[in-house]
Amino acid sequence: MLEKLHELRRQVRLLEEQLSDADLVGQPQQLADLARRHAELSPIVRAFDEYETLLQTIVEAEELAAACDDVEERAFYEEQKEIASAGVADLANELRRLLVPKDPNAGRNVILEIRAAAGGDESGLFVADLARMYARYAERQGWEAEVLSSSPTGIGGFKEVTLGVRGKIVWSRLKYEGGTHRVQRVPETETSGRIHTSTVTVAVLPEPDIVEVRIDENDLKIDRYRSSGPGGQSVNTTDSAVRVTHVPTGIVVQCQDQKSQLQNRERALRHLRALLLQKEEDERHAEIAADRRAQVGSGERSGKIRTYNYPQNRVTDHRVGVTAHDLQGILDGGLALFVDALAAEEETRRLADAGVTDDNARDNAGKRAPGGRVSRV
Repeated sequence: MLEKLHELRRQVRLLEEQLSDADLVGQPQQLADLARRHAELSPIVRAFDEYETLLQTIVEAEELAAACDDVEERAFYEEQKEIASAGVADLANELRRLLVPKDPNAGRNVILEIRAAAGGDESGLFVADLARMYARYAERQGWEAEVLSSSPTGIGGFKEVTLGVRGKIVWSRLKYEGGTHRVQRVPETETSGRIHTSTVTVAVLPEPDIVEVRIDENDLKIDRYRSSGPGGQSVNTTDSAVRVTHVPTGIVVQCQDQKSQLQNRERALRHLRALLLQKEEDERHAEIAADRRAQVGSGERSGKIRTYNYPQNRVTDHRVGVTAHDLQGILDGGLALFVDALAAEEETRRLADAGVTDDNARDNAGKRAPGGRVSRV
């Protein structure tokens, strides 16, 4: 491990030299790559520097204690040695954790695709509920969430909503939301009080920087048309909606939610870049080629990752077996309970795969959510 840490320190110093090169200003892609790598390695090297400082403190404390005749002074140096030794043990564990391979998309922003699946109108209505839930969760985290595109059904629901979410550690927190979300409730139109079950699929895409995915304008077919569905002044009265087709791949994205054609085009291109990055990663790594399809699944009621049960005021995440009896609180953005449990489980698994044991990597799914009871099932 020490050999690897010394090599990483050498890499950081080389990266710092490269980043100070004025010629990089005209090479945004290379500059972004170097800055990202530096940000990834710097915490490891800082911890290693502190680790070596504490080792030196131990050596000096031993030497001073051995050369000291005063009992109280010797006890002081021995105490300093014990404190430094404890710090060395803690930093050794931290360094093992830091050396575990990181998620390559950590630090990225996110595109969320929320689509109605099984259940007809009820599914479309729950698309609206989930879109609001993610927007509220983003607000609680201090992130920025905006609608990139949507297809309203006319009864308050949506066939699909695409959200762009930007902020710190967005991917690291939202990546667990991909999959089929099941809702069980009595529709307002149901006179017999029968509970309906419907589903919504969510796909989570890492959003690339503009310089990472360059799009040739000659590869785009852009159609402009009049927006449809609910809208404010100018939204439904001008040809502001935009449909963008990436001819080489056949990928189609559209946006009609903004008054300005330019704004709709910009949002559509953000979505397109995320889809192209995902396609590129799928092609590069055959083992994750079906990752997005695996997230979405078939949309059938049985293939769910989470259930929202209105009659029981219950939300259950089936992957970690966590249940919260605070449905409205969850739909109001209270997702931290599930995200924390899923993140803890992933961290424990990654550490185990790397042969690292860590007593601190515990599943904290038993924490109490505000206003609701939490249980493990």
